[in-house]
Formats: sequence, C-alpha cells, structure tokens
Amino acid sequence: MTSSSPEARSSNALSRFQLFPFAALSASYFAHIGFFNPYLPLWLKDLGFSITIIGLLTAVQAATRVLAPYGWGWLSDHTGERVTLLRYCAGAALLCSAGLWVQGGVAWMAFVLLLMFIHTSAMMPMSEAALAHLVTTAQGFDARRYGRVRLWGSLGFLVTVFVAGAWFELQGMQSFPAWALGSLVMLNLSVWWLPNRKEAVHHDEVRPSVMPVLRQRKVQWFFATVFFHVLSHIGIYVFFSLYLDALGYSKTMIGVLWAVSVAAEIVWFFTQSRWLPKFSLSVWMFICAAAMVVRMALTTWAVQWLWALMLAQLLHALTFATQHTACIALLSHHFPGRLRGRGQALYASIGYGVPGVLGALGGGALSDALGLASVYACSIVTAAVACACAWQCARHTAQRSVVETQK
Repeated sequence: MTSSSPEARSSNALSRFQLFPFAALSASYFAHIGFFNPYLPLWLKDLGFSITIIGLLTAVQAATRVLAPYGWGWLSDHTGERVTLLRYCAGAALLCSAGLWVQGGVAWMAFVLLLMFIHTSAMMPMSEAALAHLVTTAQGFDARRYGRVRLWGSLGFLVTVFVAGAWFELQGMQSFPAWALGSLVMLNLSVWWLPNRKEAVHHDEVRPSVMPVLRQRKVQWFFATVFFHVLSHIGIYVFFSLYLDALGYSKTMIGVLWAVSVAAEIVWFFTQSRWLPKFSLSVWMFICAAAMVVRMALTTWAVQWLWALMLAQLLHALTFATQHTACIALLSHHFPGRLRGRGQALYASIGYGVPGVLGALGGGALSDALGLASVYACSIVTAAVACACAWQCARHTAQRSVVETQK
C-alpha cells in the first residue's frame, strides 16, 4: 500500500482548516435556531398572545425569506463580499434582539422580529453558497465534506433545543430574550472567524442571468417539489411545540422529541456519502417526500403514542437532512459560479419563504377553526403533492440526461 503524497496530505489538511470556520458558523447559527424557533411560539403564548397572533408573528420569519435572501444573494454575487455581508447581518441581528426585552404589544413584537429575521434569513443562503463553492471539486459536489460540516449545525441545534427545553421547564419562559442575546453573541464570534476572502468580480463581464436555468423543466419541477415539501414541514416548524403542549407533553419532553429528530439528521449527515450514491438526487427527493407523508400521518393520527411520535421524529433524517443535502447538491449543479448566491436565495425564498407564510397563516386559521391536528392532516395532502412533483422532476432529469448522452 502506498501512502498519500505530501502534497495530497497538505491539500487535505488545508481543506479541513478551511472548513473549520464554516463548521463553527453552522453550529452557532443552528444553536440559535435550535432554541429560537421551537420555543418562540411558547414564549409568545406565555406573553398572552392567541394562536392566531402567534401564527402571524411566526409568519414574519417566513415573510422575510420571500425577498430578503434574493436581495442579499444578488448583492453577494455582484460584490463578492459574502463574509463582510455575513458579519454585518450577524451584528445587526444582535442589536435588533435588544427589542425583545421591551414589552410593546403585537406591533412592536412584529417590528422587532422583522428586523431580526431580515438579517438572519440572509445568513444561511450566503454561507451555503460559500460552502458549496468550497466543497465542489472537478468531480462534483462532495457530499461527504458537506455533511461533516453541516452535522455541526445539527449538533448545535440538538444541544440548545434539549437544554433550553429543560431550562424553560424549570425557570419559565421569561429568560427567552437572554437566550436570544447569548446565542447571537456566539454567532457573531463565529462569523468573525471566517476568512475574509473576497471572490473575484469582473465588472466588465456579462453578468449571467438565472432565467435560462429557470426555464428548464427539471428545475421548475425541482422548485415545485421543494415548495410543497417544505409547506408540509411548516406544521413542525411553527406549531409542533404548541401541539405537544396542548396534548399535555412537558417542555422537557418537547425538547426531547425535537432532539430525537436532530439526532437522526446528525447520523445521516455523518454517513450520507455512503447512501447518496445508491439513487439519483431527484429520486432521493421522491423518497423524502414519501417519508413526509408517513411522518405527517403518524403526527396526525398516532400522536397519543410516544413511540409513534418518536418514529415520526426519526423520519426527520429523510424529510429534512436527506432532502436538504439533495437540494444543495442540485442547486450547486443548476446554479454554478456567479449564479450560486442567487440560486441559494431562490431556494430560501421559494422553499422556505412563501411556504412559511402560507403555512403559518393558514395553519393559524385552521387550528383556530378545527384544532391543531388539522394542520398535520393538511400536511399529508401537500406531502403527497410533493411526491408527484418529485416524480416529475426525476422523469425530466432522466430525459435530459439521455438527450445529453446522445449528443
């Protein structure tokens, strides 16, 4: 057996060194999300807001994802200053979080959350664009390295969702603003660790347009799949903690159930390079949508059994982790080079922005009229639509591959 050359070992060490700051950013960002998203509805409930108002306030985050990521993505593509923009967004979000300490009613809370989310919603698309560039080689998207970085985000989420659940169970929800402050401080520290490398921008070049890419059938079906898949997930993102709380589950158990889902995604991210090659990326998206149907059915009709909820949460490895990696890899293929930032932004807007608004507002109205279980019943239908869209995406992708092979 021959050992690897010094150049190869040096290259691998350099790549690992380059990936460390992205791992820290992923860990700190999702540590913030890990306490903020699951427990924001419970904090708002503790402040006395109704479920309809909670739905409206949580929809603010999704609303900022409709346009803000594309604006930030366009700016990062055209300036090359991704790290500088990330540092600005993290700092601005930290300053805006001070408004959470002020009890100013619905309008004030909506304003504070709007300012915070405008900046935090931009961070992952820009970070994912920079990371995808780093892990894409001449052989294509390196799922193994991407997974090893992304799993640190899952670990960060796992720690805060579990610890925060236990803390809030013992101490109450009053310390929620302090948790926001502390997690955003950590996020700022990690952003300043990133190497401030400006990507080369040649202003005399013709800037590529995303429209030729968006006209491709396989890309259209890809975004349709993402839209309906994430729309099915909104019931988990927005109402799951409220749902479990209404059913009598403790905040500690709510944290455990969130933690189970994140533990499942960590295992997937760590081992995904072994499983992804078994199917095409578009077929994986179909499998993930089918798993979403099963997960929503269990959450709707078997929620009284803890083992069924645990099984539903374990499916998060497919419904989120696998689907997310497949999406990032496909985006890297469809939107290369100077289209990368806008491709990630479109993914955030179409995949999380519009579905988030519709899911939060529609879910709030549904839960008021028919109860929280109705949100998950509707998610079964939207997950089935995602299956149909993913099937079309796989079919058009296969047809395009045959045409390109025959040329």
